[in-house]
Parts: sequence; structure tokens; C-alpha cells
Amino acid sequence: MRKKIILVLTLVIFNLNLMAQTKIVQTAGREQLGDFAPEFAHLNDDILFGEVWSRTDKLSLRDRSLVTITSLISQGITDSSLTYHLQEAKKNGITRSEAAEIITHIAFYAGWPKAWAAFRLAKDVWKDDTPGEDARAEHQRKMIFPIGDPNPYAQYFTGNSYLAPVSNEQITCFNVTFEPTVRNNWHIHKADKGGGQVLIGVAGKGWYQEEGKPAVEILPGTVIHIPANVKHWHGAQKDGWFSHLAFEIEGENASNIWLEPVTDAEYNSLEN
Repeated sequence: MRKKIILVLTLVIFNLNLMAQTKIVQTAGREQLGDFAPEFAHLNDDILFGEVWSRTDKLSLRDRSLVTITSLISQGITDSSLTYHLQEAKKNGITRSEAAEIITHIAFYAGWPKAWAAFRLAKDVWKDDTPGEDARAEHQRKMIFPIGDPNPYAQYFTGNSYLAPVSNEQITCFNVTFEPTVRNNWHIHKADKGGGQVLIGVAGKGWYQEEGKPAVEILPGTVIHIPANVKHWHGAQKDGWFSHLAFEIEGENASNIWLEPVTDAEYNSLEN
């Protein structure tokens, strides 16, 4: 069983790494200058973006966006090219609060008027974002697995949680993400033989607790083995988002029995 889990993780990480190194395709140069300056268009589309920006094994897209917007603002370039790169920075994971802090920092070195001009553009790019979305984006950046969609088992959780399928072959595996303080109800993985679940922390800090035992902290890399027929719960700590992988272990007559919620008194008694 352990070999199957390792194999699934290895394949998932390999595929995600391949996705991260996908070559960037840019056509703006040819579309706007192809007839007038074909060589410049080639250098822009094929060299700058197709090669330099695509070297994500050297610098991540997020880091390249940070370097680029800093360079443009420092030169006082606040036209459509800065707007484009601010939009790309957002796509590459730079949050609204980070953008504000980046431009504020640049102001002390490049000049106050340049920062004011950049802020006018940045406010429009990040206008629909909220602090909660900032926290989600920050959490997503800490892990290679997606946060996923709202949890279809939401009635068994105290707040917002998310589920992302990782593997449905050999072993069923999901990435489960909890917003701060969110936990699932007490529950039992019933089975006549085999069964149970394995959790692996991937980002943030969480709790796991079996009935009658002290809670155990889950950190990235922590492995929790949950035997069948044991009452337990797991979820996020108070101060941040939390994600873990959940591996379902095959068993005879296996089923999941959801029980009562973890009370606020039970949860708040833990040392967060």
C-alpha cells in the first residue's frame, strides 16, 4: 500500500513539473508589428517570451513578473505594456496586497510620481480581488496541488473547504483544503477488514485528533495513519489555510460514517 501511495505521488509531481515547464506562446509581436518589423516581432515572441520567459526552471513566472514590473515602473513606463505585465503578474500569483507592497517599495527607490502612476493601473487590475482571495492565492503558491472546487461534503464541515481530485487510479487521492478554523465533523471510516485513511500535510498547519487522545499537529510532510473504525476529525488551525492529501485505503464493506460536529469548546481548547 505504501508503494502505491509513493507511486501516485511521484506521477502527480512529475506531471505538474511538466506543466510548469510548458513553453510560453506569444503572438503579440507578429500581430502588431509582423508586417512592419518582422525581426523585432520574432525576437519578442520567440526569444523574449518563447525562450527567456519560458525558462521556469531558472526563475518562476511569478519572479519574472516581479522583476519585469519593477523594471518598467523604475523607468517610468506606465503605458499599456505595464498594464499587460501587471495582468500577467496577477495570473502568475502576485496578490493585490503584494502588488501594493511592491509598488510602495519601488517608490522609495524609483520615485514617488512613478509609484502614483503605477498604482492607478494596479488598482484597476486588482479591483475585483478581496483580502480573502489574497489569502487563497498565498496558500495556493505554497503547494503544487490545486485547491480545487467547493467541497461537495460541505454539510459535514464547519466552514468553507475545497476538494481537488489528485488520482482515481490504484488509490483514490484528493487534496483537501480548509480555510482558517474550518474542520470536518467527527467521523469513522468503517470496514470489516482493511480500510482507513492516510493523510499527508502539504501546506499550512492543521490538527488531527482521535477520540480520547490529544490532538496531533499536521505540518507539510506530516503523515497521519488513520485506522479503520476509529472516531476522529481533522482540519485547519486558527491562523491560516491548511491542505492535506487524503488517501482512501481499500477495505471490505468500507463506508464513511459522519457524526456530530467538533464543538467550538473542543476546538478552542487546542493550542493554536
